[in-house]
Amino acid sequence: MASDLPMSPHLEQIHGEIRDHFRALANGFQRLDKIKDSNRQSKQLEELADKMRECKRLVKEFDRELKDGEARNSPEVNKQLNDEKQSMIKELNSYVALRKTYLNTLGNKKIELFDTGAGVSGEPTAEENIQMASSMSNQELVDAGMKRMDETDQAIERSKQVVHQTLEVGTQTASTLKGQTDQMGRVVNDLDTIQFSIKKASQLVKEIGRQVATDKCIMAFLFLIVCGVIAIIVVKIVNPNNKDIRDIPGLAPPAQSRKLLYFRE
Repeated sequence: MASDLPMSPHLEQIHGEIRDHFRALANGFQRLDKIKDSNRQSKQLEELADKMRECKRLVKEFDRELKDGEARNSPEVNKQLNDEKQSMIKELNSYVALRKTYLNTLGNKKIELFDTGAGVSGEPTAEENIQMASSMSNQELVDAGMKRMDETDQAIERSKQVVHQTLEVGTQTASTLKGQTDQMGRVVNDLDTIQFSIKKASQLVKEIGRQVATDKCIMAFLFLIVCGVIAIIVVKIVNPNNKDIRDIPGLAPPAQSRKLLYFRE
């Protein structure tokens, strides 16, 4: 039973209004059989057409509300509600076909063909409606409506498959990009490590260079001192009587010659 389906309050209200219009249509067509005057029949058919238009609007609203609540319902509930929607569309199509029969009986060829995919596809033009209705029987109209609904369901399924494939491609692309981003992060970290190592090596080379330069300066200074000392010693040995050159502390003065010692004696 459709009343046993879990529906939101707004969806249940729309469903109840559609069912009320269907009951009014059924009663209207029953009363139409009792009317003999053609003018009154035409007027009654116009009133029924208004109710059908309202039914069509409510079915579209039902479809929109159903799509908005798909995420909140389970797949089984969505399937049952979609089946109920298709049932209402078929019932509406049956009233459209019945109205066409009465219009043909009255000799009125200007009929309105309601959209068999209510809430799914756009409304056809009045000229297309007249051409289609004038070339199709009642059963053909019902069959065409069912065929259109099947095609619409197939199109929806294909759209869902495309969306699912698109989501899969998007997920794979995101995973690939994440992997590449991680790899680039590792490369940047390696480059930072290499740059830090190069800086440390440069600082170490500079430090070694400063130490080597300091050692060379010290060695050169010591070499000059040693050379000076040696030069003074050599001069003292060669010319011991030179008073301009001071004795080197810790170095014994040169011994006097034997002639000088003998003369004193």
